[in-house]
Amino acid sequence: MIAGCAVGPDFKKPAAPNVSNYTREPLSTTVASPDVSGGEAQHFVEGGDIPADWWTLFHSKPLNDLIEQSLANNHDLKAAQAALSVAREAALAQRGAYYPSVTAGFSASRQQQPGSLAPVPINNSFQYDLFTPQVSVSYTPDIFGLNRRTVESLDAQEQSVRFQMIAAHITLSTNVAAAAIQEASLEAQVDATRELIAANTDMVRILRYQLDKGYAGRLDLAAQQAQLAQAVAALPPLLKQLAQQHDLLAVLAGRFPSQAPAEKFELSSLNLPQDLPVSLPSALVAQRPDVRQAEANMHAASAQIGIAVANRLPNIQLTANAGSTALAIGQVFGPGTGFWSLGAALAAPVFDGGTLMHQERGARAAYVEASEQYRSTVLGAVQNVADTLTALEQDAEGLKAAAAAEDAARVTLDLSQRQYKDGYASYLSLLSAEQAYQQARINLVLAQANRYADTAALFQALGGGWWHRADLTNDKHGQ
Repeated sequence: MIAGCAVGPDFKKPAAPNVSNYTREPLSTTVASPDVSGGEAQHFVEGGDIPADWWTLFHSKPLNDLIEQSLANNHDLKAAQAALSVAREAALAQRGAYYPSVTAGFSASRQQQPGSLAPVPINNSFQYDLFTPQVSVSYTPDIFGLNRRTVESLDAQEQSVRFQMIAAHITLSTNVAAAAIQEASLEAQVDATRELIAANTDMVRILRYQLDKGYAGRLDLAAQQAQLAQAVAALPPLLKQLAQQHDLLAVLAGRFPSQAPAEKFELSSLNLPQDLPVSLPSALVAQRPDVRQAEANMHAASAQIGIAVANRLPNIQLTANAGSTALAIGQVFGPGTGFWSLGAALAAPVFDGGTLMHQERGARAAYVEASEQYRSTVLGAVQNVADTLTALEQDAEGLKAAAAAEDAARVTLDLSQRQYKDGYASYLSLLSAEQAYQQARINLVLAQANRYADTAALFQALGGGWWHRADLTNDKHGQ
């Protein structure tokens, strides 16, 4: 009953944000780009729930396998899990202060006293053995809740570390998905660049033949050779980025770069999720691990105020000691060998130069700081979702425009090639058509990758569905 009283404020969970929408304009179905990979329309399902394994919505077995391998083997995630164990054990260790501390000891000594000193044992022996077993008990009643607030603070810190680990879990799965999408984009760009190199090489060969026959000028050949050189120069940076993505995927999966997965990702092998759940802002604060971590930090700071207040109040300690002292081991606990003592001590700060007062003021200021950081985190979380929703709408528009531009550039190139062969167009117009088509192809690939990447980012922004994973929700404190 005494331990039930605790000084300092009792923490109250912050209220959910009083908003119902993420964006100024209501959400709508995005535009579709027919006959284009990743061009399906996406529908936003307001209030929908996030699946635990959201990445399976892309319907890519290599992606599923790689993410599961990363979650099982990534060393940063394992370090975060170990940090959670450290915080949990620290919180459990502090709970031991609720109970009395009992220690048992046994001492044995042989000693000799000078004859000029007294007392000596009753047998007047100046050299003797002494055996002393004893039990000591100490207990500090938690009258003002110092220990209770300390446990409360450590429990909140454990929760903070737990949500930090959950954030690492979600970030890892999203990073793997983003890296796989980027790799697929680079593969497509490399293929497009190699096709352009092959086409330009063929054109250089044709122009050299025409120059020899007098049908083409040196200016045309030089322009085509410059175009070929530019295409060749564009390939190494793409190959470098592609190799770096291979290395990144290996490291995310807990492997060395030389052990990179053999799977190659292609944009055409990914299915774009068409029904996108969008949690309400009031639910977002319970789903986002960074918001939950900020809330736990706020709770820990609140408990620290109680600790600071309790440190300024009296502290009582109760002690008890009992045992036996004998000259022979066989006489221990015999008649006349026992001893015991009971004690109580009270200590209260009288003068400390204002140290405890300023510590309490600092704790209250730290709570204000944690409160403002929580509000900032909530705003950032809502902004993150809003930005991603806007990006998805614009990605769909961008892909539609990129697909139309690619179609137009392909038709232009085809007509330019025919007209050039028939002598109705100059080579420079053909060269311009080639450049426009190549850039249009790359822009289309980038637009496709943006839709996939921002879709994965939306699942991360909404919390990643961690509350459906037993390995993340199995905690003594619950969700």
